Amino acid sequence: MPSSLSTEDIRRFKQQAHQLRPTVLIGKQGLTEAVIKETDTRLTARGLIKVQVAGDDRQERIAIAEALCAATGAELVQHIGKQLVLWRPIPEKDDK
Repeated sequence: MPSSLSTEDIRRFKQQAHQLRPTVLIGKQGLTEAVIKETDTRLTARGLIKVQVAGDDRQERIAIAEALCAATGAELVQHIGKQLVLWRPIPEKDDK
C-alpha cells in the first residue's frame, strides 16, 4: 500500500496519535458498512484517528486496514498490534 505521506508527515502524525484513544472499534463481524460509515464520519471530523481491530490474525488485520483505507480514502499512518492510525485531510467547509 503506497503512501503519499512524507516521512516527516508520518512522524508528526505518529506523535499526534500517541495520545489519541480509538474512536472506531471493529469487532468480530469485521469490516461492515456501518464501520466504514463511522470511520468516514470520524475522519471528516478529526482527520487523524485510531481504530481498534479485534482478532488475533495479523493478516486479517492488515487486510481490514487496506480495505478500510480504500473505502474511505484514508492513509494508513501506523499499524501496531490491534490498533491502526488513519489520516485523511479534513475537507474545507463552505461558508454559504
